[in-house]
Amino acid sequence: MTSSSTDLDDAGVALAAARAGAEVVRTLYGRRLARIDKGGGDFATAADVEAERTILGVLHAARPDDAVLGEESGRHGDPDAERRWLVDPLCGTLNYAAGNPLVAVNVALRTGPAAVADPFSGEIFFTDGETARVRKGEEDDTRLTPTSAGRLVDVNLDPPFPSAPGFRAVDLLAHPGFAERFQPRVLSTTLALAWVAAGKRAAYVTDGADPSASVHFAAGIALCRAAGCVVTGIDGTPIGPASRGLVAAADAETHRHLMSLIRDPH
Repeated sequence: MTSSSTDLDDAGVALAAARAGAEVVRTLYGRRLARIDKGGGDFATAADVEAERTILGVLHAARPDDAVLGEESGRHGDPDAERRWLVDPLCGTLNYAAGNPLVAVNVALRTGPAAVADPFSGEIFFTDGETARVRKGEEDDTRLTPTSAGRLVDVNLDPPFPSAPGFRAVDLLAHPGFAERFQPRVLSTTLALAWVAAGKRAAYVTDGADPSASVHFAAGIALCRAAGCVVTGIDGTPIGPASRGLVAAADAETHRHLMSLIRDPH
C-alpha cells in the first residue's frame, strides 16, 4: 500500500487487497506447501495463510476501524463494528494444492464494494456496489456484461448437501432438461461467480446456508448483482438468513429455466 491508500474508496481498497493476496497465491504456486488440517477433509495451505495475512495488512492500513472476518484467522476488530470485510484468501485450495490454477481471491465489504482476483489470468473483477468491472493491468477497466450465450452452467458439487434429498446438485446435472439447454462445468471455486458476471458462464448453482454472509460467496454475489444478474436462493427467494443456496444467472430466462429444473427434479 502507498501512503495515499487511505484516500482510496472502498472499491479501490477491495481491489488493492485482492491484488495483494493474488500476488502471494501466484508466487507460491507449484511449491511444496505445508497443509493445515481443518477437519472433515478440509485443509488450508501456507499460501492461504500468507495471502490472508497480506490482505488483512492492506485492509487494516486503509480502514483501521473496520472489522474483518477471514476464513483462516477468524474475526478481527470491533465485533459491533457496522463495517465488516469478508476475506477468502484462496478459494479453490484443493485445486491449488493439486496444481490446478483455477482459484480466486475474494474480498468484500458487507455493504457492497468487493473484488475477486484471478491470480493467474491477472484479472481483477470488482464493484463499487453499483457497477461491475474487470481490470487487467493498471487502469484498463472494462464493464462486465453477463450473457447466457455460452450455455455453460457451473455447479458446486462439494459436500455437504444440506438440502438433500429435496435438492442435490448432482441430480440437477442428471436432469434431462438440463442437458437440453446447458452444458455443465465444475470449477470448484467461486471464480465461477465472477465469470457469470463477466459473461463466461450462463449461471452458477450451489447449495448451503446464507451465502451473502459467507467469505466464499459475498464478493461474487456483489459482482453479479452489480452486473445485473439474477441472484436468488435455490428456492427462488432473495438470499439471506432464511434462504437456501444460491442461483446466480446471467438473465431472467436462464434463471427461470434453472428454477424449473430445481423444482421438478424428475
